[in-house]
Amino acid sequence: MRRRRFSESGFTLAELMVALFIFGIVSAAGVALLRFSVDSQAASQQALADMSGIRRMNAALTNDLSQIAPRPARDIAGARQNAFFGGGGADGDLLISFVRRGWSNYDGDPRSSLQKVDYRLVDGVLERRAYPYVDGAEPLPGAALVSGIDAITLRYRSGGEWRERWDPSLATELPDAVELTVEVEGLGPVRQMFQTGAVRAEI
Repeated sequence: MRRRRFSESGFTLAELMVALFIFGIVSAAGVALLRFSVDSQAASQQALADMSGIRRMNAALTNDLSQIAPRPARDIAGARQNAFFGGGGADGDLLISFVRRGWSNYDGDPRSSLQKVDYRLVDGVLERRAYPYVDGAEPLPGAALVSGIDAITLRYRSGGEWRERWDPSLATELPDAVELTVEVEGLGPVRQMFQTGAVRAEI
């Protein structure tokens, strides 16, 4: 009879408090682990998105600069522009502008295979803009390549020397190479160098 009463008495208050305390610790640890996993996944996805943008930028610049043409263009007002414009990299400014060859014409439109392209930094986003015609045309909608950019630095190689800005003596003069350093938020500086299609010297 004594044994039966003991077995039916259940948990004491102290035992119940200890059990709830242990359950609370396990639950808190589980929530912390879940939050860490979610944060890690979000950070990984952001890093992958940043690297994807860097790869898009690299592919676009490599393709464009490898087919650069010494062709001066005219803006929408008819003013003559040099074959290559190279800025310093300030936000909101035009970074580089030039004419490239090899513009595919899948639709058979009555146009040239030459294409004018610009690269511009707008509110921390590197954009590529193309023009339907080389002379006197408004740009097409821009394509965003990399976002979250804190700063961009550009240099231009010519005659065995690097220049901070491109100031050619001839309208058709092109750089031998372009160096681009991009500082992306959370990724740090990324330095890339692109040879142009008009390489004339060892770089």
